[in-house]
Amino acid sequence: MSPRLFLVLLFIILPLAEIFVLAEVGAALGGVLTVALVVFSAVLGALLLRHQGFYTLRQVRASLDRGEPPALPMLEGGVLVLAAVLLLVPGFITDIVGLALLITPLRRALVKGFLRRVLVVPPGRGGPPPGPGESPRTLEGEYRRED
Repeated sequence: MSPRLFLVLLFIILPLAEIFVLAEVGAALGGVLTVALVVFSAVLGALLLRHQGFYTLRQVRASLDRGEPPALPMLEGGVLVLAAVLLLVPGFITDIVGLALLITPLRRALVKGFLRRVLVVPPGRGGPPPGPGESPRTLEGEYRRED
């Protein structure tokens, strides 16, 4: 998707769709209940943003303590922050997307799919990690130590 098309969708079509959905929900449920639902989702988003920030920080620290790269917890934390921001934005379409990102299997599948598309090479390795059933590639050679 081109950046221009994405920006058109984000800044023109999404707000119009949100206004339409808000009007329809307001007509069906009434104005007070619609506003209450929008405020509730914003409060939920703010609480989630605070809670998930601390949770992500703990997961990153635990990964670092184990000597593992914290890529997965950091990306999951980023998706959770995106979900919280989407819940803060007034509207039901963004709320549905934000709530979908809170579903752990969906969130992990998105993050792992992203990691599969982006080649992550740990420092000191010259190529992609070995696949399942493959052994690491070993380079043989001679060396001598000079003091």
